[in-house]
Amino acid sequence: MALIRYEPLNLLNQLQREVNRLFDTSRFGDDEGGHILADWAPAVDIKEEANQFVIHADLPGVNLKDLEVTLENGVLSLKGQRASDSDETTEQYRRVERVRGTFLRRFSLPDVADAEKVSAKCRNGVLEVVVPKREAAQPRKIAIET
Repeated sequence: MALIRYEPLNLLNQLQREVNRLFDTSRFGDDEGGHILADWAPAVDIKEEANQFVIHADLPGVNLKDLEVTLENGVLSLKGQRASDSDETTEQYRRVERVRGTFLRRFSLPDVADAEKVSAKCRNGVLEVVVPKREAAQPRKIAIET
């Protein structure tokens, strides 16, 4: 058995982290239309470029066969599952920090998004979804008849 030095402030710091995690609004969605549902939520970065949006989602340990990217009614959904490495009921873990289970992230796409040309690829545990922008409709001059 390992000896651990007793630090009362460590308990307070741990309690503060747990309270912060409990009230972390980013886990439940935000004003940008990103909604988080299920057991855990992969971290995402959303970048807007001149002609496209690029979404990167961290998905280490998620098998591609357990991952689904869908687009319906202007809502992009990332759905999947990270399975356990072994039978956890027979193992005696001292600490478990890696999250397992299902996830579902949804993002409302802006009107300029071209839903027909969305592409996705996964490399080194990072999913990249590219959402091109439609060509902006050019204003046209309408002749007035007399």
